[in-house]
Amino acid sequence: MIDPPQIVTTDIQRTASIRLTLPRAEIRNVMGPGIGELMDVLDAQNIAPVGPWFTHHMRMEPDIFDFEICVPVAAQVAPMGRVLPGQLPATTMAQTTYHGPYEGLGAAWGEFDAWIAANGLTPASDLWECYAVGPESDPNPAHWQTQLNRPLALGEDVPAE
Repeated sequence: MIDPPQIVTTDIQRTASIRLTLPRAEIRNVMGPGIGELMDVLDAQNIAPVGPWFTHHMRMEPDIFDFEICVPVAAQVAPMGRVLPGQLPATTMAQTTYHGPYEGLGAAWGEFDAWIAANGLTPASDLWECYAVGPESDPNPAHWQTQLNRPLALGEDVPAE
């Protein structure tokens, strides 16, 4: 279900983002229009994405998602409508890739979080999913790839890669 997790260190990444807090059931209704809105603003400002889009979740309760729809960019985006400039911090995190349809993400996160706990690591409160291969590039859900990223709490002794 997921690739073997690894510990990675990331650099700061600028983003263009739209922040949303909504009932979990509504996520499917806002994702497509949100991505379209982000891409329209980037086009209007002549800024190209430097990687696949992703969601940065600040809080995931059983019924509420507090998250940002994001696109990584090299240049700072000017605020426009709901689109704001942002950034992901430089951090040490656990990372893996899930292969399959989006409906399997819950189980993939469960497997990944179990690996994190089994290795004595403590995840930070946020997480992000990077949609490397999805329906826009391949109609077969079995080929979709979602990178799961879980920052680790500060002060951890992390295992070598």
